[in-house]
Amino acid sequence: MSDGYAIYALLATIGCLVLVVAELKSHRLGWLKNVRLALIWVAIFVGLYVLAEWFMVAQGTASALM
Repeated sequence: MSDGYAIYALLATIGCLVLVVAELKSHRLGWLKNVRLALIWVAIFVGLYVLAEWFMVAQGTASALM
């Protein structure tokens, strides 16, 4: 993203992170529970990525990273 719209993407990402942190803080779950939930979400997204890449490898359309 070398064009002028990169700053908007950065600001939108920061805004989303602020909203997520504010939401988590409002629930007052504690750090251990928050870390556990974050790791679960990371595992879900990594698992979906691996599954999608596996299907793409099976079809011969995988990205150059694999």
